[in-house]
Amino acid sequence: MASTTNPEQDPAPRPNRRTFSAEYKLRIVAEYDAAPNGEKGAILRRERLYHSHIIEWRAARDAGAMATLADKRTSAARPKKAAEQAELERLRKKVARLEKDLARRDTALGAWNCSPRARTEARRRTGDR
Repeated sequence: MASTTNPEQDPAPRPNRRTFSAEYKLRIVAEYDAAPNGEKGAILRRERLYHSHIIEWRAARDAGAMATLADKRTSAARPKKAAEQAELERLRKKVARLEKDLARRDTALGAWNCSPRARTEARRRTGDR
């Protein structure tokens, strides 16, 4: 079935991410903290926020750093790792994990060439039961 919509005219353009100023964040956190328990959810619904927003903003406020109230995911101050550096870090973690696994298997396989008592001790050392 052919589509009747024109691909050039997108009926639902991609929404923009909301951004909040530091003043707004401080005002909402103060209002949320001052509200009685039954009213807190109403504030979140009215402002279309999640409780996680309040938690993050309160932690930033309590740390005393107004600059940390900016969104860290989109902040220009957040340094990005070079692709090569990220790949190198990922590969180093993988090598460390594989070496640990290999050492555990070598210990376990070496124990099978021993007496039953030695096998039991090897299992205890490697964490196998």
